[in-house]
Amino acid sequence: MTDNPTNETGSRTEKATFAGGCFWCMVSPFEELPGIIDVVSGYTGGHTVNPTYEEVCSETTGHAEAVQITFDPIIFPYSKLLELFWQQIDPTDEGGQFHDRGSSYRTAIFYHNEEQRKEAEASKIATEQSGRFSGPVVTPIVPAGVFYPAEEYHQGYHRKNPGHYKRYRKASGREAFIEKHWSHKEDKQSLKQRLTPLQYEVTQNNATESPFQNDFWDHHGEGIYVDIVSGEPLFSSRDKYDSGCGWPSFTRPLRDYSVKEKTDLSHLMIRTEVRSREADSHLGHVFNDGPGPDGLRYCINSAALRFVPIEDLEREGYGEYRFLFQ
Repeated sequence: MTDNPTNETGSRTEKATFAGGCFWCMVSPFEELPGIIDVVSGYTGGHTVNPTYEEVCSETTGHAEAVQITFDPIIFPYSKLLELFWQQIDPTDEGGQFHDRGSSYRTAIFYHNEEQRKEAEASKIATEQSGRFSGPVVTPIVPAGVFYPAEEYHQGYHRKNPGHYKRYRKASGREAFIEKHWSHKEDKQSLKQRLTPLQYEVTQNNATESPFQNDFWDHHGEGIYVDIVSGEPLFSSRDKYDSGCGWPSFTRPLRDYSVKEKTDLSHLMIRTEVRSREADSHLGHVFNDGPGPDGLRYCINSAALRFVPIEDLEREGYGEYRFLFQ
């Protein structure tokens, strides 16, 4: 059995295997990205054949909780997976991750070939030299061994039990750590200088622009919409539709992971606010009256977005999203 099978289009696929603490939290960051074919939770790095969750947690198997990603390196290269991996973990912690302690919650990069090893080593050096962390980066880079898929109830846990998953991510300390070390925080004065007054008020002070008098409410170009502050990809023109509300509306974000939801009790209403993950920009609100399969309408302020047309995706560093329009 080859480690690099082909997908339905005939192109080669690869495996990437990462341990980053609780595997529930290591699936959603990689899902829904261009070129990601599958993300499986499981166990690896130990000596027991077909271990159970209870056995791994007992620290007797040598295995770590991990995720194995099947991806198309032409669309989404391994180097970008590595960048995303480092942004999910505390690479200075040898004893586990956040509130989860023990070797089963250790971090590791399990490389599948020599090229992956070289890229992983380079990314580890870059992470340590980034100055983001006060301690040394201790995450080991080791050869990949047998990967055992976890029990079915662990697969896609964030979708099966979204309420518990969100509470767990927050209570474990993972969310706070990621926000502290990886969020796109820019000082207010700098933002005021490079954003228009409306863009600043919307993204930083939760303002709402006027309906039918904004840039994208009736915009029909093909491409993606990114956070005006950080450049994080947020929405696709393929998911945009005319809701009649006067603001750009989408049936879904490019990735669920890229947006955060908060209860908004302002203006004597109960609404669900939508914010970007990287920059924590106020984007708009999500409602349950959309036409898509999930019945959602993401009502977003144009002032929080920047549009990148198809022809500029490669030049602006979003080349992996071009496949959406093929």
